[in-house]
Amino acid sequence: MIIGVPREIKLQEHRVALLPSAVYQLAKRGHQVVVERSAGAGAGYPDADYEQAGALMTSRHDTVFHKADLIVKVKEPQESEFPLMRAGQILITYLHLAADRPLTDALIKSGVTAIAYETIEVNHRLPLLEPMSEIAGRMSILVGGYCLAKHNGGGGVLLGGVPGVLPGKVVVLGGGASGINAARMATGLGADVTVLEVDSDRMRFLDITLHTAHTLFSSEAHLVDLLPTVDLLIGAVLVPGAKAPKLIRRDMLRRMRPGSVLVDIAIDQGGCSETSRPTTHDHPTYVEEGVIHYCVANMPGAYARTATQALTNVTYRYIETLADMGLTEACVVQPALVGGINVMGGKLTHKAVAEAHGLSYEAPVLT
Repeated sequence: MIIGVPREIKLQEHRVALLPSAVYQLAKRGHQVVVERSAGAGAGYPDADYEQAGALMTSRHDTVFHKADLIVKVKEPQESEFPLMRAGQILITYLHLAADRPLTDALIKSGVTAIAYETIEVNHRLPLLEPMSEIAGRMSILVGGYCLAKHNGGGGVLLGGVPGVLPGKVVVLGGGASGINAARMATGLGADVTVLEVDSDRMRFLDITLHTAHTLFSSEAHLVDLLPTVDLLIGAVLVPGAKAPKLIRRDMLRRMRPGSVLVDIAIDQGGCSETSRPTTHDHPTYVEEGVIHYCVANMPGAYARTATQALTNVTYRYIETLADMGLTEACVVQPALVGGINVMGGKLTHKAVAEAHGLSYEAPVLT
């Protein structure tokens, strides 16, 4: 199979879909890997590494799409890439279609088979999303603490406090992969941390694992009670494939102190606050109701080398299977791949995405 690795063109996206070592393994198995020049440069992997691994290098972005049977990306196709996709081609990447109607329509029109990393589910886990959730969770405390600095418009609160001064208060909405990593980082800094969660078993796990963090059943009443004293609020709620639930209304946000910070990790899926809108690493924040919002839609891209390594660790086995066997046989060997198929043959094949856009859903047909 011919596998294409284009350079990511989303603003400030420096990750690359495959490491040179992964390209080497695929080439050894008889596949041709077409890599766009500078695709790995942002993550610290020069073209020479890919050439040494056996990749066919090209300077043209469109050539990668024209040649490849399987396109491997990190982020969703951008508008300029919509015309480059074609029927019979397989695209595997992070898609987050529930929050992006234009992309959904473009994929349907193209006839491409689009597989989303974030909806591949194994034993009620999302193994291809988890590493990026872990990075975003840990990063949320770093950027949130930075935004709290007075010169950044924040309230001037140091999350860890100092002797004789109480630490800052962090509230994490959701105790999944991103939430637990946010809480871990915040407790490590010495902050006063509360995690809101609805699953009782998960709360017990968090209680045992995090030691000094508090757990609280997630309800609007509990959140409203906490908001007036919160310094840093982390939105870490995820419903696989679907739009993130809007747990924070504008009137609730008004209860927070001016200069407090909201980091919405769920922004890829539409965000969990009524006031959230996507931002970029170039312009990461804005202020609504006196609260600083950090809503960067590709947070892990800031730590491109770590993120690329973590991503390839979990995606490679699926990419290798697709390349070796083709889609139908790969779905037999790796049944979780079926749940990743969001669009196929001009049809929406993921129920949560279809419901998010009010479109019809059809189960993927594998022949």
